[in-house]
Amino acid sequence: MASRAKYIVLFDGVCNFCNGAVNFIIDHDSEKRFVFAALQSETGVALAKEYFIPKEVDSVILIEEGMAHMHSTAGLRIARGLGGIWSAAYVFIIVPAFIRDWVYKTFAKYRYRLFGRTEACMMPTAEVRERFI
Repeated sequence: MASRAKYIVLFDGVCNFCNGAVNFIIDHDSEKRFVFAALQSETGVALAKEYFIPKEVDSVILIEEGMAHMHSTAGLRIARGLGGIWSAAYVFIIVPAFIRDWVYKTFAKYRYRLFGRTEACMMPTAEVRERFI
């Protein structure tokens, strides 16, 4: 599956919101172009190191065509990659990144308080396990 994947999504495996986002992507990715790795996993740690992702970036990261996208840009590019109505969100890319990222980082700062966290990374069902690297 990973060889067909166009996008790699790294996510905070203990964040309930991030896990929900991964489930949303899985549910809306009919072409199965996205694969996933928790930042806490061996693969996630290796990819973060390979792409020089700062340790303080701990929510959702998109690796696409050899580039790591972080913060709001990652979210918007994921929406675009899903296609359909979700790709319309990419219009917000015209908003300057410092504004988009301020909103994103503010939300990310409080995501545990708003949505909680788990003690361990999510365990994918057998049906979607092949989408995790």
